[in-house]
Amino acid sequence: MKAKWIVALLLSTALLASPLYAGDDDDRLTFETLVSHIDSVTAPYITGDYAVFTAEHNARFVGIAFDYENFSVIHPMQIRTIYDYDFNPVDSLYFFILKLPKTVQDINYRLVIDGLWTTDPLNANKTYSRQAGLYLSHLDASRTVPAVTEKINSNTVRFTYRGAKGQQVRLGGSFTNWDSWIYTLTETSPGVYEIDIPLAPGKYEYAFYTGIQSTPDPSNPERVYTADGRIASLLIVQ
Repeated sequence: MKAKWIVALLLSTALLASPLYAGDDDDRLTFETLVSHIDSVTAPYITGDYAVFTAEHNARFVGIAFDYENFSVIHPMQIRTIYDYDFNPVDSLYFFILKLPKTVQDINYRLVIDGLWTTDPLNANKTYSRQAGLYLSHLDASRTVPAVTEKINSNTVRFTYRGAKGQQVRLGGSFTNWDSWIYTLTETSPGVYEIDIPLAPGKYEYAFYTGIQSTPDPSNPERVYTADGRIASLLIVQ
């Protein structure tokens, strides 16, 4: 049997949501890597921070909708065509890759196949929704999600530092004129320190302090040099 080459052909529709993958280069590379490993239809599965769904290519359209979005968005699946060495098409399938929201540990979903809402025929795990009065396909997405610095609502950022337990960890930055004695983080679990600070949209430089030593945020890869030559983290609040 000839080895297979695989390429992805996009199925687009203006009325439906775009496929879920992040816009930065690292996430796009991860997305492309995940796609390259899809060569047959299978039950949905979790890999890292992503869920992969597939469907038979025997319908004109297949979409997927999730309970955490209240089924208000139908995400169109994409088509992958499988080619042999002579670049002859030998098979095709639908697929969808979901970047898992951090707060989602269980995924309940329905497929939309040529306008018909249904459970996933490739997924034997189902749960009954009393509210909806029907069965939903279920995927266990339980995993450990590391705490990171992130925006938690429209005007608040949660700064998170991970280190040895029992420390006094402070926060300083351009929003404090680099005064590190204004904000002290709370140890919310052993070795995890957090503080919520209201910040208006803009660019901010910051660092954590233990004693007189400043440390860039390990959970934030964006780095800058401060005016006095120190390395700090860069945060953009939108």
